[in-house]
Amino acid sequence: MFEKSSWIRLPRNVVVGHGVLEEVVPVVEDLHLDGRPLIVTSPTPREVAADPIVADFEAAGIDPAMVTVETASFDEVERVIETVEAEEAAYLIGVGGGKAIDIAKMASHHCSIGFCSVPTAASHDGIVSNRGSVPEGDTRHSVAAKPPLAVVADTGILAEAPWRLTTAGCADIISNYTAVMDWRLAHRLKNVEYSGFAGALSEMTAEILVDNADSVRPGLEEAAWIVTKALVSSGVAMSIADSSRPASGAEHLFSHQLDRLAPGAALHGHQVGVGSIMTAYLHGGEKGFWLDIRNALESIDAPTTAAELGIDDEIVIEALTTCHEIRDRYTILGDGMDADAAREVARKTGVIG
Repeated sequence: MFEKSSWIRLPRNVVVGHGVLEEVVPVVEDLHLDGRPLIVTSPTPREVAADPIVADFEAAGIDPAMVTVETASFDEVERVIETVEAEEAAYLIGVGGGKAIDIAKMASHHCSIGFCSVPTAASHDGIVSNRGSVPEGDTRHSVAAKPPLAVVADTGILAEAPWRLTTAGCADIISNYTAVMDWRLAHRLKNVEYSGFAGALSEMTAEILVDNADSVRPGLEEAAWIVTKALVSSGVAMSIADSSRPASGAEHLFSHQLDRLAPGAALHGHQVGVGSIMTAYLHGGEKGFWLDIRNALESIDAPTTAAELGIDDEIVIEALTTCHEIRDRYTILGDGMDADAAREVARKTGVIG
């Protein structure tokens, strides 16, 4: 008999397809969201998507407010919260990439108001997850929040986003393989609570990308559709688990440590992709599973080496041997790797020369 209950919060509507940007107002109406919306965006997405959304709201007789964020920071989250109060906004719409959407998500959670996600780049699973991620100093904080009430993803806009952002989203999803492996390992060795359904869903999203890697090409709406579908599924898996575990293991710890040691050198998704190659090797040794991950990343033009990340080999080794200290999350790295062992893994997998 179960002794506790759990709430699974998921988006009520997910609209994906060509030209669906014009569906934002109907989606809001379907959710019965009343009052003034506050649109949270950043400079480039504002022109591409936020301004047209404002025009659609005005055509419907609604006067939206807008705030443009420049950086991903807690200061910007506070500024959005202050704007919510000043403009008496009833709900938020995040329009853009990870920066605008995570800030809107965290502000809406703080203000206890609804939030809708309108991604303009398929760069991360935060477009639908119940987590917000914001850097502070030399580290990055993952904060619990509520997932969006709705997601409106226009594949026409997503297909035109910089290709490197799409490949980062793909790599982030492919890394779900090793995240779930770490989760199961923690369940077996540390009795960490594990959700078989969330784990299976997360793995399925990685399989979608690996199986369709040949179809993921620049400028193709089909590619945008594939990646967005996988990102949505990954975010849902985290909501079901009420944890980032389905999509965050040792490969994410490795990426977070790279952010400290070489800030701004590479995109988060690309870093976790490279981390996943090495942690897959640790899970499977010579069995070759890590090769499947590396080949899939190569197929979509994502980095597979330290050089392609623009990061020095020795920084990779330092990150691999120290990243277990970042948070209390058991992974294949256990209580840390010996430097010589880390160098051997990185060389065997081709991450360093």
